[in-house]
Amino acid sequence: MANPVFETYTTKGIREDLADIIYNIAPTETPFMSNIGKGSSKGTYHEWQVDDLAAAADNFVAEGAVAAAAVSNATTRVGNYTQISSKTVSVSGSNDAADSAGRASEMAYQLAKKGMELKRDMEVAFVGVDKASVAGSAGTPRQLASATSWIATNVNLGAGGTASNGLGTNVYSAGTDRDFTEAMLTDVIEKCWVSGGAPTIIMANAFQKRKITAFTGNATKFKNVDDKKIVNAVDVYVSDYGELSVVPNRFMQADSVLVIQPDMWSVDTYRDFQTFDLAKVGDSEQKQLLAEYTLKCSNEAANGAIRDLNVS
Repeated sequence: MANPVFETYTTKGIREDLADIIYNIAPTETPFMSNIGKGSSKGTYHEWQVDDLAAAADNFVAEGAVAAAAVSNATTRVGNYTQISSKTVSVSGSNDAADSAGRASEMAYQLAKKGMELKRDMEVAFVGVDKASVAGSAGTPRQLASATSWIATNVNLGAGGTASNGLGTNVYSAGTDRDFTEAMLTDVIEKCWVSGGAPTIIMANAFQKRKITAFTGNATKFKNVDDKKIVNAVDVYVSDYGELSVVPNRFMQADSVLVIQPDMWSVDTYRDFQTFDLAKVGDSEQKQLLAEYTLKCSNEAANGAIRDLNVS
């Protein structure tokens, strides 16, 4: 017997039900860039100076002694090249005029999405790769030196590994991989402190973060979220030399853990985020989103790195 109830299966003209929200779970956090400083550059090669004090000593002279000749050391001049990062969007006139769910303008939506992608690319350039600075030339892009190419003084490397020169002009040479241990972490934190640094962040990817959580010492604890002072940080590692926030970073190299003093780093922009209209090609609108920037390490000896770690 046929069902006399008129059901939706046979009804014509029911409007489609499409939520007016676009769901995107791709991570947009950039913990390294969010926690360090911001500055500016006035040229494509951004330079600064670093210095150090003479070693402390038991200082005594005889009464009436003639003052010794002054001994002064020059500062060290270092620098990093700016890197240009770009994204482009091309939207047809019909597409931008359409009544699309979840956005008023397709061009505006695509530009916003490309802006988030560009920030993720910057984070990768800072902590997701090993690379030295590249001056560039006609047809060859300039490249900034990544964070790992600056850190040289306070490192814990696998057998056979060698540190970079700490000037951003070369990268470290990989050693034998090994499991991450708490002894490695405390070694680097201590080296930073002895060098005069005061690091406050331990940054690692998910696998190495889980290793830190599993350390058997009593130094790992949790702070109330209301007390957090560092972006994306709630875990706290209590060392002999102070508390350090443990910050997970999805874009970190899997075989590395960084120990960072954030005020010794900054993203220095030569050309801040800007959007340009590109030449119109037929019935479409094209735009370019661009930024030119570099990474400044004010003094690498305040920071440290554990490298050559097993990733599984």
